Formats: sequence, C-alpha cells, structure tokens
Amino acid sequence: QVQLVESGGGLVQAGGSLRLSCTASGSIFSINFMGWYRQAPGKQRELVATITSSDSTNYADSVKGRFTISRDNAKNTVYLQMNSLKPEDTAVYYCNAHLSRAGDGIVYSYWGQGTQVTVSS
Repeated sequence: QVQLVESGGGLVQAGGSLRLSCTASGSIFSINFMGWYRQAPGKQRELVATITSSDSTNYADSVKGRFTISRDNAKNTVYLQMNSLKPEDTAVYYCNAHLSRAGDGIVYSYWGQGTQVTVSS
C-alpha cells in the first residue's frame, strides 16, 4: 500500500521558480531511486531528473543548470527546485520511485498522480 503524493505545481511567469515535492508513504523497506518525469500535451513522457539512494543525480539536457533534484531520506521525499522557468517547461510533472516493499526484495516502480506546471510568457 505505497502511495506517492506530489505537490507544488502551479502557474508561474517565465523566469520564475517553483519547488515540487513528492512524498512516498506506506510499507516501504527502502527506496533505491526517485525521479521526476514530465509530459506535455501531444508529447511522450520524458525524464527530467533522477536521484539514487547514494545521491547520484542525472538531469535532462534541457534542464541542466536550472533544475535541482534533492531528497530527504528521513521523510521519503524528493524535491525538484525549478528556476528560470521557460514556457517549454509547461507539462504535467510525475514523481517516480523504485522501491523495495517490506517483506520481499523485489523492486517495484510507483508513480504519483502528477502535478501541473504552467509557465506563461
């Protein structure tokens, strides 16, 4: 009974900032990986940023230098700080986690419901 809940989306002007958060709750043994993806209308879902349990990070080229992913292990939460936002960043942003549930060693993938980010020009 694992759930990912996202928050922080909204409407912002170009050049502004938003901070997204995603908290995992439920019967979790460990979280191996968390990341953010986004999907704009008419486009496929794409990777934005990921962070491993050892805090290794990766970013899409389009957001490097503008977005920062971080995590708080004690809170099972991942954040995405988005600065210098562009209209091209407009999308639904989805949180993803690869985690092991209590009771077995199988890694499962979970997705949040998504949060809308709209950047106006």
